[in-house]
Amino acid sequence: MRFLSNTTLRRLICWPLALAATLALAGCVTVGPDYTRPETPASPTWRTPLEAGLSAGEMDLQALAAWWSTLGSPRLSGLIEQAVSGNLDLKSARARIREARARRGVAWADYFPSLDVSGSATQSRYTDDNVSDQTTYRYSADFDASWELDLFGGVRRSVEAADADLRASQEDLRDTLVSLLSEVALNYIEVRTYQARLAVAEQNLAAQTETYQLTSWRYQAGLSDELAVQQARYNLESTRSQIPALRTGIQQAINNIAVLLGEQPGRVNDALEIREPIPDAPSTVAVGVPANVLRRRPDVRRAERELAAQTARIGVATADLYPKFTLSGSIGLEALSLNRLSETGSRTVTGGLGFSWAIFRAGAVRQNIEIQSALQEQALVQYEAAVLDALKEVENALVAYAQEQHHRDVLRAAADAAQKAVELARGKYQAGLIDFSSVLDAERSLLSFQDQLTQSNGAVASNLVRLYKALGGGWTPLALKEEK
Repeated sequence: MRFLSNTTLRRLICWPLALAATLALAGCVTVGPDYTRPETPASPTWRTPLEAGLSAGEMDLQALAAWWSTLGSPRLSGLIEQAVSGNLDLKSARARIREARARRGVAWADYFPSLDVSGSATQSRYTDDNVSDQTTYRYSADFDASWELDLFGGVRRSVEAADADLRASQEDLRDTLVSLLSEVALNYIEVRTYQARLAVAEQNLAAQTETYQLTSWRYQAGLSDELAVQQARYNLESTRSQIPALRTGIQQAINNIAVLLGEQPGRVNDALEIREPIPDAPSTVAVGVPANVLRRRPDVRRAERELAAQTARIGVATADLYPKFTLSGSIGLEALSLNRLSETGSRTVTGGLGFSWAIFRAGAVRQNIEIQSALQEQALVQYEAAVLDALKEVENALVAYAQEQHHRDVLRAAADAAQKAVELARGKYQAGLIDFSSVLDAERSLLSFQDQLTQSNGAVASNLVRLYKALGGGWTPLALKEEK
């Protein structure tokens, strides 16, 4: 079915394109500021002295990406894999990426013309006393096309902002992943630390039970008074009272892990209630230099992309100051019968160039530019804050990791001395050389130092996890896999 002659069709298509090309060559510009990545000068070295296994050497990126493997716990590695596939925050972050990608597609679509097709069929009936009923039919079809020329770069800036938003959402996924993996590891270490503390309490409870039985026998034999019996008993019950709180801590940490994995509480109990040791930190950890950390941290990268997106939005707002040109064309078909709709006499063809310019809006356009500029300034401040927070987090993690190792060494020495003191005190008490208060003090000190040492072992491992998180580790292989 031939609606238009070749000559008419060529004229309808060619002259608007020629006009568009002329306007584009004559005045096509991109308004608004061009984005420049802000400089982030950083110290060449860390301010915190690197000791206790820390070094300034550049860390292997593959090792940093899978830092949990350095803790030597296959159970933890399995939990990490489950969290990557099941965590709800990650699923939400992936959905935000899809949303940002679709929004970029919407912005990109403004580069192209729009085409609308419409049609109608109507029936009219006329009735008169002197004339028989008359019924008429009318059929119409319309094909409308329009194209707004992007002479001042409003669409280009919009696409630029959408691209930056997409990259920001990808960095948000990576940042969510970094935080998630560290939370899984920290809760796992907490479970193992509570279990180790529970084992210490149970061991001391068993030893103190023997001491209580010893004082009871001595009292029954007339070698001691009842005071020693009661002292031994309240020391025993004091240790026993700590156990419920430790078991509560174990269960709460396990429940936290279940939720991080996207599971209901109780689903991972069987795997975690079996006691395993607290993961050991590696002997050496390379931390690199500040500049590399800033390039690797997803939160800093996200803040930079958000700044780029907001800079582009200034251009989108600025484009409203300039006139808009729209090419439009329409083909209309109308006839009293459907089979005559394609005839020449029923056809109308129109085409033209539209022009609009918001000359007066009481300053609303310029105020919108001011709004976008202020938002860009806020985004710049947020980026600078992200840089400072990143550097602070690494410095804090460095000093915490090193100093906790010193703390652990001191507690280990104290626990060894307390163990010897208990053995000596019990021996002298049995020989009648000292009273029971010395045994009591020694047993209390032993429990306290052993419990503190266990907590310090867990703190060393936890501080290492926080250090890896601060260095931006944990996202490279897993996040790239999930973004595809």
